[in-house]
Amino acid sequence: MVDIRSPCILVCSIDVKSGFCFGCGRTRAEIASWLSLTSQERDTIMAELPRRLETVERRPRRETRRARIARQRREGQ
Repeated sequence: MVDIRSPCILVCSIDVKSGFCFGCGRTRAEIASWLSLTSQERDTIMAELPRRLETVERRPRRETRRARIARQRREGQ
């Protein structure tokens, strides 16, 4: 089994203006195809992510997966 690096931080929500995920900076298409990309393709995308994240609005418009998990833990679910 191969360990595939991922920039995902469980903040899975797409900024409508930029099309980038608030958490990782990838597009929907990149997220969907991540496992089928080559290591070089993933590295190229990961190198662009810091620049992309500067363009997204900093607050998601809905509850993120990470926030939902944290809330459920606090509520004891």
